[in-house]
Amino acid sequence: MPSAADDLHAAILAAGGAIPFSEFMDIALYGPHGFYTTVGHAGRRGDFITSPEVGPLFGLILGNYLDAVWNDLGRPEQFDVVEVGAGPGTLVRSILAASLECRDALHYVAVEASEAQRQRHPDGVISTAEFPKEPIVGVVLANELLDNLPFRLMVFDGGWRESWIASTPSGFSEELRNPSQVPMHLPSTAPHGARAPIQDVAHRWVEKSIASLSRGRLLVIDYARPSTESVTTIGWREWLRTYAQHGRGGHYLKDVGLQDITCDVMLDQVFDGTDARFMSQASFLESYGIAAAVEEGRTYWDAHASQPDVRAMMMRSRV
Repeated sequence: MPSAADDLHAAILAAGGAIPFSEFMDIALYGPHGFYTTVGHAGRRGDFITSPEVGPLFGLILGNYLDAVWNDLGRPEQFDVVEVGAGPGTLVRSILAASLECRDALHYVAVEASEAQRQRHPDGVISTAEFPKEPIVGVVLANELLDNLPFRLMVFDGGWRESWIASTPSGFSEELRNPSQVPMHLPSTAPHGARAPIQDVAHRWVEKSIASLSRGRLLVIDYARPSTESVTTIGWREWLRTYAQHGRGGHYLKDVGLQDITCDVMLDQVFDGTDARFMSQASFLESYGIAAAVEEGRTYWDAHASQPDVRAMMMRSRV
């Protein structure tokens, strides 16, 4: 049976012996036999739990955020929410389960490349593989999407060089090549062997998403680092991670197509040229009512614990 490794060996052969790491990652995750094409199935990632799978509380808080934006925009008759990387629709289900003030205006578009995932989207949303072409009045939402987009991998070896991937009889190996130009976000020097990502694809995605908004907000929820320089003095496994079987995976050149590959978002690169505002997830949750939601859940559960109804069980999940 064909595999992601077969696809990669073919691409490397066609390219003359090596491909950039970014292309390797793209094929390993999104190629015909890539991780998300064949393995990823539970939530957006098939091998571990992300925020929407934790419970309905995350959706409730996002619902509060959407209501706030809808009001800030003057309560438009059509309020667009475009979720990119929607997976099987877990997040939209939790949002729709909340008591939304903007519900009657809500026009929810779930963008997901995987046809198998799209088939699991709930009724009441527009399920599509393509980003909408029409101007958006509302919110573009990406929950743990940017850390999965392919990136260039740079290595300091007396100067900055770029990681290319070649075939070997037992799998794959890395070779270093001089880039045509050293990316501007890299420091002038770094410890020998230091690595850093260049997230051009994620930066272009942010630019495209902002340009798509006639009026509204871009909300990105992800793992992040303040600067590219900050990762050059720590081990690369702290920001370049793989996941498989509900836990951390192995080296990124191993088990291709069978494990997820992720990279912390470098804020100085990905949001360069924007007026982005950054906050921790804890601060975001606090700003949009998590304390009140938890207290409401605790109070209702305490009053109904002896004879719990369905609502009581839902409220208990908030505590």
